[in-house]
Amino acid sequence: MSNYSKVEAISPSSGTSAISPSMQEDTSYALAVTVAQAADDRKGVDIALLGVSEVSYLADYFVIVTGLSNPQVRAISQSIQDKVETEWQRTPLRIEGQADGSWIVLDYGDVIAHIFMPQEREFYNLEAFWGHADRIRFPVSS
Repeated sequence: MSNYSKVEAISPSSGTSAISPSMQEDTSYALAVTVAQAADDRKGVDIALLGVSEVSYLADYFVIVTGLSNPQVRAISQSIQDKVETEWQRTPLRIEGQADGSWIVLDYGDVIAHIFMPQEREFYNLEAFWGHADRIRFPVSS
């Protein structure tokens, strides 16, 4: 069973009180895909999903995306927040960077979204810093 079919089999609103570690991982993955899809909906570029659960206690997944202008970075952030709230009934635990709009971080606990302007993404280079994390292919729309 591929990761993509796992996502289709998970219903965000079908929460349960007893979640096994593998179920939590699948739920976190599905949330990360939702975040990536929301970024793609606002034409975010170079979307990367990193599975960091084996190398970090911060989260299970990072979603990293580039916006080509400050308004686009903010629009991607808002799209993510709207889609996650609608589909998962969750709001970010923390949000940083909205005022500046060059790097916005949305922390959902198990998934952290980083939305960058190109210069900031290149400078901080999170993919290299977390190079030992699993990189997961995300199919973008055309």
